[in-house]
Amino acid sequence: MTALRTPVVMIHGAFCGGWVFDHWRAAFEAKGHRVHTPTLRYHDRGGDPPAELGKTSIRDYADDIEKLISDFPSPPILIGHSMGGLIAQMLAARMDVRALVLLAPSAPWGVLPSTPFEFVSAQALYLIGDFWNKRLWPTHWIAAANALDQLAPDERDAVFARFVPESGLATFEVMHWPLDFSRATQVDPRDVTCPVLCLVGAKDRVNPPATVRRVATRYGGRAIYEELAGHSHWLIGEPGWEKVATRALTWLAEVVPEKGRRAKVMP
Repeated sequence: MTALRTPVVMIHGAFCGGWVFDHWRAAFEAKGHRVHTPTLRYHDRGGDPPAELGKTSIRDYADDIEKLISDFPSPPILIGHSMGGLIAQMLAARMDVRALVLLAPSAPWGVLPSTPFEFVSAQALYLIGDFWNKRLWPTHWIAAANALDQLAPDERDAVFARFVPESGLATFEVMHWPLDFSRATQVDPRDVTCPVLCLVGAKDRVNPPATVRRVATRYGGRAIYEELAGHSHWLIGEPGWEKVATRALTWLAEVVPEKGRRAKVMP
């Protein structure tokens, strides 16, 4: 496969850091890609982030990545996992992007949940109280049951040990968008003009297949939706991640033009 010279930015999801893409970064760099794996604001502070984290908007995360991209000599490819997939969509609506790879992406403003689990998960946040201006600490059993469920117990514990607190405001904007009158996560699909690949695990409960399919449908013929049998939410590191990364690499080679080769025309 011919290496692409287009820069690649991999955007992680909630409670994590750029380290979650270590496997993917190595796989993409082996093919000659220039890969960036930024860590979102305050996500590099371990278990003691500043109180400001609680009131950090998902727009702040997107603004930080946009500043990084603005220094690039050419538009990038964006790869986003979970909440990072939503940030990638927000950025693609703001600026020129070559392609989007959305891995179990969170849905933009206006996309309804498709399962009772999504509704219950959102409502359970109110047990914390006014969570929208607080720092939210990760919970082992929740991560183990819903995000890291395909990992072996020892690996699951090792991954969770690196989790960090998340912004209550950003969580509110993602999971309670009907109550967010600022519409922080709104993405006009007409503004996303690049090719889009949406991948989701068939066992994913966090962002289940039916919801991710709705995300892909918003982008019409520019998007491809694929459901991955045997996979759950942690597409970036659970068993079989290599095949998921290879699928992304193969698709990008088809849709992103290189010198001397035409891009595949999307239907």
